[in-house]
Amino acid sequence: MVAQSLGDRELTVVVRRAEPVPGPLRVDVITHVGSAAGTLALSVTPSDRGGDESAGTVALGDRAGVYSATLRVDHAGPWELAVKDGDQVARIPFLVAATVVTPWERAAYGGFFGAGVLLLVSIGTAMVSRRGWPTLVPAGAMIAALAVGITGATLSASAPLPRPAGSLLDPTSDTIGDPFPERQLPMTTNYSRPPVNLTLTTRGAAETGHPTELMLSLTDAATGQPVDDLLVNDDALLHLMIVGPNGTFWHRHPIRTAPGEYRIRLTLNQSGDYGIAAEIARRGGGVQLLRSTLHVTGESGAAPAPDSAGAQLVPTTLVAGEPGTLTTHFGGAADLQPWLGMVGHLIAVGPLPDHVPTGAAAAAAPIWAHAHAMAPMLGPGAQLPDETVAAYGPDVSFTFTFPLPGRYLVWAQAERGYALMTVPATVDVRAKESQ
Repeated sequence: MVAQSLGDRELTVVVRRAEPVPGPLRVDVITHVGSAAGTLALSVTPSDRGGDESAGTVALGDRAGVYSATLRVDHAGPWELAVKDGDQVARIPFLVAATVVTPWERAAYGGFFGAGVLLLVSIGTAMVSRRGWPTLVPAGAMIAALAVGITGATLSASAPLPRPAGSLLDPTSDTIGDPFPERQLPMTTNYSRPPVNLTLTTRGAAETGHPTELMLSLTDAATGQPVDDLLVNDDALLHLMIVGPNGTFWHRHPIRTAPGEYRIRLTLNQSGDYGIAAEIARRGGGVQLLRSTLHVTGESGAAPAPDSAGAQLVPTTLVAGEPGTLTTHFGGAADLQPWLGMVGHLIAVGPLPDHVPTGAAAAAAPIWAHAHAMAPMLGPGAQLPDETVAAYGPDVSFTFTFPLPGRYLVWAQAERGYALMTVPATVDVRAKESQ
């Protein structure tokens, strides 16, 4: 699942596992309240070698929900899904998985198969020879093969699973089925990658009341080359969080338009400074938070009303350096839907000084935190619920340790009826009493 802010639409694009390969590839597009109806053009192309492109369309209706299309892939490996709305194109990298068989599984399958064949050979040899050493050879080989199969089966049940393809090394169509592609590298290989630099620009002047296109360029801090090895982290390639001059908050997901290039269009109605943070996860580099600022000119309009639908965050006593729990009452039935893989999200920014515009204060704040309320743990092999499951809440609790005392702005977010609810609040974190 990959969240995308494509034009004025908030979408979640779900690429279902393709099986068998070659075979059909189902793509689900989940729309949210406020997303316009229309037709999206979809196409998939292989990223690293020749192959056939597949294209189709998905017609979005007036009602928020799931809309599907079926494309086709002809081999396992890295692919790219293009989602076009007639104005912009979101290019989403994804992997078509291959069947991965570990060495111990091969030993189990091969051992039991060999034991079965040798059993028949042993019976046939015994019927022909009736006695003597020729009957012992296939029987002994059968016992050895059975031992190999049992050993392999035991190891396959207890040995750790291989890493997901593409989580550590750049995947290719040749390595997608290798359970341990790193075994060809020296044991001293350092898989970490340099930090990422963020450059934020706008197309034209950033003025209030007009759509502003933000252009985010990600480059490698060591080479200066575009960074195109982002992993899907919490159902997005890039989480963009923006705090405006009056405390208005946006949590959006820019579209990838080219390697290292992301775009998003917003209409900002407050002049002044905006604090911006981009959360990413790089292959071999872990989660990184990139910071920037944006200055918007023009006449300020009315602040948009929070889309919290009467929800309320309950105040509590918070102490710096100690875990604290914040609970948000969203009211109604237990019908919250997972958004970005979580029941709820909590963003906290601070400590903030007094008498400084909120956007400027947020831009300079030492702490930007992103905490989660997770769904109940599932059993082994169970699939994580997607946005079609409405079975959580209505109270959502977040546990977080605020490292510094002071005043923080927090926003709790959850989804109901394919509509995102954002609950703003201000919390004060006390200093820890000295012992």
